[in-house]
Amino acid sequence: MELRKVDRVPPMLPECWSSSYISYWLPMKPEDDITSGYCWFDYAQEVCRIDGLFNPWSETKMGHRLWMSEIMYPRSYESFKSKIAYARTHRDKPSAFKETVLNDEVDPCHELILTRDVLVKNHAKYAGEHTILGYKADAWCFERPNDKGPATYFFKEGTDQLLRMVTGDPNVHASVRDFPNFNTLPIPNTIFDVTSLSHRN
Repeated sequence: MELRKVDRVPPMLPECWSSSYISYWLPMKPEDDITSGYCWFDYAQEVCRIDGLFNPWSETKMGHRLWMSEIMYPRSYESFKSKIAYARTHRDKPSAFKETVLNDEVDPCHELILTRDVLVKNHAKYAGEHTILGYKADAWCFERPNDKGPATYFFKEGTDQLLRMVTGDPNVHASVRDFPNFNTLPIPNTIFDVTSLSHRN
């Protein structure tokens, strides 16, 4: 959907969208990781799913990397998490990963992790033009609730297509999420089916 640039009105996210994502930090510290995954959002059904390696997650402290699939259903106040731990004996010399399926979890969920009206409800302000992932982009800045600090979201110029999310202060340490193939194709309902990993035979 095209938006008139002169209006400077924060866009709403599309009713239905999905994309792969790349997760990293700005600036990257020696202990930071870059990871990737895929996400699906259907606001009409009020459900989302995010699959990928968890970031941040310290392999040094936790002893493994963590892959997680999370499906959020605010209507039933539930978030379903399936997890697999990938551990290796050595990080500084050749070593094989050993996968371990962890117990499924069901946690409370009152709101999708990214709401469709995130810019509107947080009174985002237009923050100029940038080039993101090869596209001209509009930047929108706001302060996150509960004193969590600043956030800047970048949308393809004049549209409701999200290209990048930056949460935190890039001059100190900020989390970055890029969405390189944002699309609004229909999402099959089966994507949001909850499948247990820990109860397989």
